[in-house]
Amino acid sequence: MTKTFRMALLTSTLLAGPALAETTLTIESWRNDDLTIWQDVLIPAFNAQHPDIKVVFAPSAPTEYNASLNSKLEAGSAGDLITCRPFDASLELYNKGFLADLSGLASMANFSPVAKSAWQTDDGSATFCVPMASVIHGFIYNKDAFDALGIAVPTTNEEFYAALDKIKADGTYIPMAMGTNDQWEAATMGYQNIGPTYWKGEEGRLALIKGEQKLTDEPWVAPYRELAKWKDYLGDGFEAQTYPDSQNMFTLGRAAIYPAGSWEISGFNTQAEFKMGAFPPPVAAAGDTCYISDHNDIAIGLNAKSPNAEAGKVFLEWVGSPEFATLYANALPGFFSLNSTPVKMEDPLAQEFVSWREKCKSTIRSTYQILSRGTPNLENETWNASANVIKGTETPEDAAKRLQDGLASWYEPQK
Repeated sequence: MTKTFRMALLTSTLLAGPALAETTLTIESWRNDDLTIWQDVLIPAFNAQHPDIKVVFAPSAPTEYNASLNSKLEAGSAGDLITCRPFDASLELYNKGFLADLSGLASMANFSPVAKSAWQTDDGSATFCVPMASVIHGFIYNKDAFDALGIAVPTTNEEFYAALDKIKADGTYIPMAMGTNDQWEAATMGYQNIGPTYWKGEEGRLALIKGEQKLTDEPWVAPYRELAKWKDYLGDGFEAQTYPDSQNMFTLGRAAIYPAGSWEISGFNTQAEFKMGAFPPPVAAAGDTCYISDHNDIAIGLNAKSPNAEAGKVFLEWVGSPEFATLYANALPGFFSLNSTPVKMEDPLAQEFVSWREKCKSTIRSTYQILSRGTPNLENETWNASANVIKGTETPEDAAKRLQDGLASWYEPQK
C-alpha cells in the first residue's frame, strides 16, 4: 500500500466519522404473553427511529421471574433492561445497586408523582424505572352465556352468588375459571380483587402500614371468607389447574366468568369467539361505595451494570414518550397508560374497565408497598394463603393469623 493511498484512506475514514456499531439490548420481563406485541409493534416502531439499536424481548414465566432475575443480577448475566414490578420488589433491586437512577431522563417529565411513586425511593429522591402502565381488577364474563341463561350483570354479592348458582345449576358452563396450582392468581385475581371492598381501599391499606389495623381484623379476614365460597364454583380439578389452563377454559367458552386483571383483554380478544363484558367487584349492598384495585403495574429500568447503558437510555427515553404510550395502551388494551399525555382507548372492554375510575375508589394491592420488605414476604405468603383458603386446606381465620404473625415478626408497627 502506497503512502498516498494510506493517507487518502485515513482522510476518508475521518471525514466519514465513527462507524455506528449495532448495539443489542435485551429486555427481561415476566410478561411472556405479550411477546408478539413487542416483536411486531413496539420494537419495530423504536427501530424506525433507531435502526442501530437491536432490541430482544426475552421474558420468563411470571412465577419464575423474581427468582430468575435475582439470580441473573447476582451473577452479572441479566439483560440490559429490567421490567420492573411496582414498589418494594423493584426498590429492593435499586437499593442493592442493580437498577440505575433514571431521574435525569428527560421523559420523566411526562409522568406525575403518583405515576412515578411505585418506582421511587421512599423520599422520592430517585426514580429508577420508567412507568409504563397500570392494571385494573374485576371480572370478565361471557356475554353469550349470560344472555342464554338470562343473567343480569351482578352488582352486589347476593346477585353475584345468585348468578354463579344459576350457571352451576344449568351445567352448560363452569361458573368461574380459576385454579390454585400457581397460587399467585388466587391472591391477585381473588384476594386483591375483592379485598378493597372490605378494607375500604386506601383507608385500610394505609391503616395496615401504620399499624392501626391488623390482618386478623374483620376487613382483612372477610375477603378470605368470600374466597372460601369460590371453591364450589371452580369446577373439578381446579387444585391442579394452572393459570394458562384457566385462560384457555374461559376463552374456549367452557367457563362463564373469569376473575381478572385488565391485562387479559388483548389475549382474550384474540382467542375468544364470543362477546365479552366486565364488571367491578360486587358490593355488599346496592348503593355501597365500590372499590377497585387500579394498580401501578409495570415499568422498565436499566441494569446498573449494563455494558450498553447509553443505548439503554435512548430506548427508555422512547418508552417515556407519548408515542410509546399510545402504541402500548392500544396494542395491549387493559394496560392503562401512566403517561400524562391522554391516550384514547379504542377497545370497548378496556374502556369498560377504565370507566370504573369514575364511579369507584381506586387503590393499589395491599401487599406491595412497604409490607413485603421482610421475611416472611407478605406478598408471597398471601399467594399461598389465598390458594389454601380456596382449596379448604386452611381456614380464613388461620390464614389471616399466619399472615399477621409473619408480618409482626419483622414489621415494627405491627408488633
